[in-house]
Order: sequence, then structure tokens, then C-alpha cells
Amino acid sequence: MWAIALIVICQSTQGLSLGGIALFLPLIRDDVGLTFGQAGTLGAVSLLVFAAMQVPAGYLADRYGPKRLFLLGLVGLNLCSLIFALLDSFTLLLVNQALSGLARAFVFGPGLLLITHEFPAHRRATALGLYVAGGFSSNVVLSLAGPTLVGYVGWRWIFIGFSLLGLGITALYWRAGSPGPTRQPDSYVRLRELPGLLAHPVMWVAGGVQFVRYSVVNGLSFWLPTYLIAEKGFSLHTAGLLLAGAAVVTAPSNFLGGHVSDRLRRPALVIGVSLAVLTATIVALVSARSLPVVVVVVLVQAVFLQFYFGPLFEIPIRVLGVRTAGLTSGWSNLCANIGGLSFAFGLGQVKDVTGSFAIGMYAMVGLCLLGLLGAYGLSVLLARATQAAPSATEPAVPATGPERTL
Repeated sequence: MWAIALIVICQSTQGLSLGGIALFLPLIRDDVGLTFGQAGTLGAVSLLVFAAMQVPAGYLADRYGPKRLFLLGLVGLNLCSLIFALLDSFTLLLVNQALSGLARAFVFGPGLLLITHEFPAHRRATALGLYVAGGFSSNVVLSLAGPTLVGYVGWRWIFIGFSLLGLGITALYWRAGSPGPTRQPDSYVRLRELPGLLAHPVMWVAGGVQFVRYSVVNGLSFWLPTYLIAEKGFSLHTAGLLLAGAAVVTAPSNFLGGHVSDRLRRPALVIGVSLAVLTATIVALVSARSLPVVVVVVLVQAVFLQFYFGPLFEIPIRVLGVRTAGLTSGWSNLCANIGGLSFAFGLGQVKDVTGSFAIGMYAMVGLCLLGLLGAYGLSVLLARATQAAPSATEPAVPATGPERTL
């Protein structure tokens, strides 16, 4: 349990960095003099680098072991957050966020391998869901304390504080954390096998649903504070309280979604139900006029934003085999962050051009409907893989070298 807790707490430091920029974006914009489009570009460049590094990070984690990459990423991420608080130039902030995206790539994928190593194979979706719960848990504290503290110390000192805390936690994990999976010779996927993996339908269908997932997650998480203030008339303090409440329900939903998937052994069903609820809540959010309705919609939406995270990452591993975990997770997150990049940038541009976020919100509704089709496709592919290998708990892609366990 100690090893699992340390991994989750370390991962939560990236949630503080991303959540801090989203929560204090109105103040950062005023302080530095950013347009909505420039603010969206900050989120976009971080995701662009993060997305581009997913497959390389997955390969390096499989090749050299995930712990050293995880530690390197944590140090880089917290240093970038610290330096972010000291900058006043859009150009320098852009460079800072590009480097932050690189560091986050070394945290995310390797961290998935580290935490699944601590769970049995039949609890993999639960492990994956628990991993991202840390980021949302840290946002609870930030959203509750941030709006109050910012009036006394300013947003820059808040960034400095949680960056130093993150570096301290990283040092603790370096000294006391689990070593993670043992790297076995020839156990990782070779680069020459990558074209064969990418040709498999499950990679593209899962990648498409991942595109939908993070388009919605990042679009809402990055712009929701600004949306509530600019279009729903919330104060920063009220928006912060609502975001804290949303983070409170999102954090356990990551774990709960994986647990439900593991118990039912129906990951595609969990994905489909989540996307259906998100479709309805985004429509309701745009049309809601009263504060109580907005609050209820945001909280219900928060339950299902990441409810299907674990099942969606698990399906390619179940179909292609556990030895592909680093690369398949990297590919899935690459597709996810291309979506997140598009909507972090696009929603800001839509707001600048039209004066409203409505068009961008309805675009997310269309994506969720496409994601429902993808969920059905994943259920078919998983059923075929299970039928093709009825005696195997882990269907594997043909490859050289023995499989390793996480």
C-alpha cells in the first residue's frame, strides 16, 4: 500500500500544475496580458509536446525500466512549474509549457506501468483508474484553498509552494519507492514490431475513443473556470468551490470505474455508458441558466469524465498482450492528447471569434456520439480476441521474446 500511495501522490503533482493554470487563468491573463487565444496556445503547446512523446516514453519505459523515467519527469515537471511563476513573457511561458509537456510524458506512461505492477492482472483497470485519481484529489485541495490564498499571496507564490512540495515528494519516492517491474532481456516490444501493432484495429478504435475522451476532459478542465465566470456569471471564489466539488467526485470515480469494469468484465459497457452521460450533460451545461442547475450538471458530469479511463486503457492490453503495455498505453495517450490539444486551443479561438463557447461545446457533443460508436467497436474486437484465445487470460500479439508481467 505504501508503494501505491507514493506513486499516486507523485502523479498528483502534475494535477497541481495543470489545475493551477486552469484555475488562475483569468488572473494569469490579466497579469501577463494574454488574449484568450494566447492562453489556449499555452495549453496547446504543452499537450503537443506531451502527445508527441507518448510512444517514445512508452518504448523507453519498456526498454530501460519505468522508475528512472518517472523520477526524471517528476523533477522536470516541478522545476517547470516553479519557473512558470517567475515569468512575465508570453514567449517564455510558451517555452516553459513545452518543456513541461516533455516532463509530463515521462511521468504519465511510466507511472501507469509502475502502478499496474503493484496489482494482480485481473485488477488492472482498477489500478489504472486509481493512478489518475491522485491528480483530481490534488485539485480538490487547490480549488478549495487557491481562491482564498491567492488574495493574500498571489498566484505566483502558490505555484512556487506546490512546486517545492512536489520536489520534496519526488525525493521521498526516489529513496523509499518500489523499484517497479524488473526489466527482462528481450521482454520489450522491438521497434520493428511497431508497424504490426499499429496495423491492429484495436489500436485505431481505442485511439479514436481516446481522442474523444481527452478532448472533452481537457476542453472542460482547461476552460471551465473561465466559462463559468465569463458566461455563467460565477465569481472566482464560487467557481473554485464548484471545481473543488467536481474534483471531489471525479477522484473516486476514476477508481470506481475501473473497479466496476473489473467486476463486470465489460469494459466497453462502462465506456459507452460514460459517453452517453457526458453527451447529455454537455448539452445541459450550455442550456442551463440558473446557478443550481449548472452546479448539478457540472457535478454529474464530473463523475463520468474519467469514469472510463481504466477500462479504455486496459482493452488494447487485453487484446494485444501485457508485453505491449508501454507502447499501447503510449499510443492511446498520443491519440488522447491530440484531441486535448485541439480543444484546449480551439475553444479559446472560438471564444475570440464568436464571443461564446457554445460552438465548441456542441462540437464536444458530436465527438461523444462518435465515441459511442467506438465503444461498440471495442466490444466487438475484445469479444473476437477472447474467442480466438479462449484459454488465455492475456491474448498476445505475435512477437519475439517472452512476455513479462507488470
